Amino acid sequence: MVATAATPTKGAATREVILARAFELASANGLEGLTIGSLADQVGMSKSGVFAHFGSREDLQLAVLELAGRRFVDAVLMPALKTRRGLPRLRAIMRNWLEWGRTTVGGCVLLGAVGEYDDRPGPLRDHVVAQQRQWRAEIAHAVQLAIDSGELEPRTDPEQMSFELYSIALIVHFDSGLFGYAPALARGQEALRRLLRAYGVADSGEAAAPDRRDS
Repeated sequence: MVATAATPTKGAATREVILARAFELASANGLEGLTIGSLADQVGMSKSGVFAHFGSREDLQLAVLELAGRRFVDAVLMPALKTRRGLPRLRAIMRNWLEWGRTTVGGCVLLGAVGEYDDRPGPLRDHVVAQQRQWRAEIAHAVQLAIDSGELEPRTDPEQMSFELYSIALIVHFDSGLFGYAPALARGQEALRRLLRAYGVADSGEAAAPDRRDS
């Protein structure tokens, strides 16, 4: 008997279409600007039709946050995992992260959510906090691998360096919108080179350049 690949049901496919449009709207207007009514208009459905896929506005917002997280990981982390552990992988993460700021249309849903929910207790804030903690732990883990490989000084504090790397990505994201991506990227690459030098990495002038992958 030949196994066949599972195909999404019509309902699941419709839900994905709705969710993709909701992601676009949240990128432009923030998660708080996302309503069932506006989304229904955008996808040509009734409010009850959208409610059939998302039981509440909060459920919709949480689904958008989850989608944003998956897209971010797929664009930033997963390609970097193909690179050798240690400094090459850490550099690949940063390179992909800075590129993410250029490819996001309208704005980063994940960073926007931090500003929207940092002081608003509830499931949305809890989800944002969990996402941010998980990502910072991923960066710290990549830093630790670079320490273990001898490419960063043993005295390096992974959580502190994770904080500093995040700071670079954050300012590049904001400056890209205000002053343009190219100058923001140049500043970010220089900041990354300086940070790596502070942790004992020789300056090759290629902090954000492609790294050679394992054969």
